[in-house]
Amino acid sequence: MLSFWEKQSFLAYDYIIIGSGIVGLSCAASLIEKNKNAAILVLERGIFPTGASTKNAGFACFGSFTEILADLKQMSEDQVLALVNERYQGLWGLRKRLGDRNIDFLQYGGYELISDHEMPALAQLDYVNHLLFPLFKSKVFELQNNKISTFGFNSSMVKSLIFNTFEGQIDSGKMMKSLLRYVQERGVTVLNQCEVTNIEETQTKAKVWVKDELGQTKIAFVAPKIIVCTNAFTQKLFPHEQIAPGRGQVLITEPINDLKIKGTFHLDEGFYYFRNFQNRLLFGGGRNLDFEGETTTQIGTTSLIMNNLENKLTNILLPNQPFQIAHRWAGIMAFGRDKMPILKFHSPHILLAVRMGGMGVAIGTNIGEKVSQMIVNQ
Repeated sequence: MLSFWEKQSFLAYDYIIIGSGIVGLSCAASLIEKNKNAAILVLERGIFPTGASTKNAGFACFGSFTEILADLKQMSEDQVLALVNERYQGLWGLRKRLGDRNIDFLQYGGYELISDHEMPALAQLDYVNHLLFPLFKSKVFELQNNKISTFGFNSSMVKSLIFNTFEGQIDSGKMMKSLLRYVQERGVTVLNQCEVTNIEETQTKAKVWVKDELGQTKIAFVAPKIIVCTNAFTQKLFPHEQIAPGRGQVLITEPINDLKIKGTFHLDEGFYYFRNFQNRLLFGGGRNLDFEGETTTQIGTTSLIMNNLENKLTNILLPNQPFQIAHRWAGIMAFGRDKMPILKFHSPHILLAVRMGGMGVAIGTNIGEKVSQMIVNQ
C-alpha cells in the first residue's frame, strides 16, 4: 500500500522512459537538456540495464569494410551512407556529452582481418572509400598487411589487414556510469527493479503499471508521454513489432604478458570482434554459427560458441601464446529485416525507440536526440 507522500511525489511525471540502457538514458539526457524543469522517470526492470548496454564489447565503430559491403547488397548506397553517418555522428555526440576521459575513449584505430576467401572483396576498397568520402573527407580504409606479423596473427589464416583510423574503443562500464550520473545530476529519476507489466492509455495520458519489489501489488506511474527503449525485450509489451533478439557472447582473458594486439578488430562481416582491454584480450561474436539458437532473450553462454571463440584465439589471434580465460558473459541485442532502428509513435502517448541492430553505443545518442525532437514537434 502506498503512502500519501508516495502518491504525492513519486507517481506523476512529464515523461516516463522504459529501459535504462544507453538509448533510454540518452533520451532522458536530450529531454532534460531541452527543458531543465521536466519531470522525467526512467524505469529499469533489472539492477543493471538488462540488454547489452553494460555487456557490450566497448567498440566505438560504424561498420567494418566487409560489413559495409554486405549492407550494400541489401540496401542502397544512400541508405548505407545514412546509416554510417548516423553511427559516426552518434559516437561524436556521446563523446561530446560525456567527455573522452569519462568513457575512456581511446582512438587506437580499427582493423579487419581478411581471410583467403574474402580476398576478392579487396577489389572494392577504392569504391567503398569513394562512397564514404563525403562523410569523412578522407580515405577510411587502407591496407596495412605489415601489421599481421606485428600483432602476431597466424599469417596462414590472415591474408590481409585493413586499417580504419576513425575507429576507437570505450569502457562500457564507465560510459554507462557517466551517462547515469549525467542525467541524475540534472534531476532525472531512475528506478531499478521495476518490471513494467502493461501500459494503459486515456485521452490525455498513459499509465505504466509496475510490479512492486515483492511482486504483490502493482504501482501505476502516470505521464502524457511514454518512451519505450526496451530494445530486444519490446515484444513483451508490443508483440506485433518486428524485432528479433540476438545474443552476443563474449569472453575476456587474464592479463597477457607482452600483448601485441592494440585496437579494435573485426572478422567475418563483423560477426566476430575483439580488442585489447589494457593487457587483456576481449573477444566476442559467433552468433552466425547458430542464428536460431542465438535468437533468444536468455542471457547465458553456450559451449558451441565459447569453444569456437577459444579455437580462434588459439589458432588465429594468439598462436603460440599461452592465455587463460578470466570471465565469460552474454548480452542481448535486437535485429530486424534491415539495420534501421524502429523510431515511431505507437500512439499519441507512446513512442518506440527500439531495435538498435547491435549498434546502440554508436547510435544511442542520436536516437535520444531524435526522440526529443519528435516529442517537441508532435
